[in-house]
Amino acid sequence: MYPDDLKYTQEHEWVRSPGESEGSVRVGITHFAQDALGDIVYVSLPAVGDAVVAGAACGELESTKSVSDVYAPVDGEIVAVNESLDATPELVNSDPYGGGWLYDLVPSQPEALDALMDATTYQGTLAE
Repeated sequence: MYPDDLKYTQEHEWVRSPGESEGSVRVGITHFAQDALGDIVYVSLPAVGDAVVAGAACGELESTKSVSDVYAPVDGEIVAVNESLDATPELVNSDPYGGGWLYDLVPSQPEALDALMDATTYQGTLAE
């Protein structure tokens, strides 16, 4: 349910390294987050070229239950967004670790990724 090859944040985002672009990482939300949100009906993502700050909101997910912010896991620059989500936002629910990814960013300090949680630590936070 929580792939071992990913890093995780307290805000229920995952980070896959590397991303599609050189030096980038791919970001999405975890199974826990998509399950808590319910059926996602709209996704608002940052624009390519936007600078993001770790822990700051950089997008929104709207579900049938609520609207939730998406947070940047580390400082960096957005280099790609998942345009498929414009037409099929439900991919975030059905395939959160694959086709439901949100965006790619190039971290301004790649070593900041080391501070993110591994799968075991993240799962431990869910039990608290």
